[in-house]
Amino acid sequence: GYKGYIHLKTIPGANNELLQQAGLYADRLSVNIELPTAQDLQQLAPEKNHALLESNMASVHDKITENKADRKSKLIQKKPAIYTPAGQSTQMIVGATASPDRTILQTADTLYKRYQLRRVYYSAFSPIPDAHRGLPSQAPELLREHRLYQADWLLRFYGFNVNEIAPDTKPELRLDVDPKTAWALDNRDFFPVNINSASKEALLRIPGIGARNAQKILLLRRHRRVRLDDLQKIRCSLTKIKPFIVTQDYFPNTLADKDDLLLIVRPQGKQLEMLL
Repeated sequence: GYKGYIHLKTIPGANNELLQQAGLYADRLSVNIELPTAQDLQQLAPEKNHALLESNMASVHDKITENKADRKSKLIQKKPAIYTPAGQSTQMIVGATASPDRTILQTADTLYKRYQLRRVYYSAFSPIPDAHRGLPSQAPELLREHRLYQADWLLRFYGFNVNEIAPDTKPELRLDVDPKTAWALDNRDFFPVNINSASKEALLRIPGIGARNAQKILLLRRHRRVRLDDLQKIRCSLTKIKPFIVTQDYFPNTLADKDDLLLIVRPQGKQLEMLL
């Protein structure tokens, strides 16, 4: 009769029948992949196996799919209980191995697409005394974990792909600016974006405009041409977005160069944000 939220973490190789039972009790199941590559696991946790972990993920995914089909079926009179209604997730440790952010994001992106995960959690490695000699002695920058969450957000909700966020030539995320701003700085020719004519996909590429505000802009455009004060009213940061936009009453003749932009958009002693 417990009415709260249950997030149950499974162990590698857990029996499929147990996983099926567990999903009827837990709101969410986790199969923690721990590290982004099979080589990383072999290095630090040889008793674990990427293929086995993914097999468990596949079992949970298949059961979720089957359960949804059964609940929609008109042939089944008594609908089955919802199987793990909050879906499944996983976790990766960041900074325990030399795998760059690009590799971490590639693994996350693959798992999202292959098993329809709800979330990938990123956890910064924390060294302990007398640890295995294969482990680093220093913890990674905590900001790196935050940047991975922001990049993950771009993958799931903003239409970006891994090659845009962390290309081969820049496999590590920048720590001084968020991933969307970093992309904007490297793709200056994409801007300025006309707020009054741009697609939703283009609006989502503008630093400082999140998914909700992009939708608000689209709704506002049905009634009138959008001006700067309209953006301010929906709580867009004009300081952050002005170098990248054109509005009904704002159309700069020249674009700030990359160095000047960095001074404008780089936060100074500011609270970290997830919305981009």
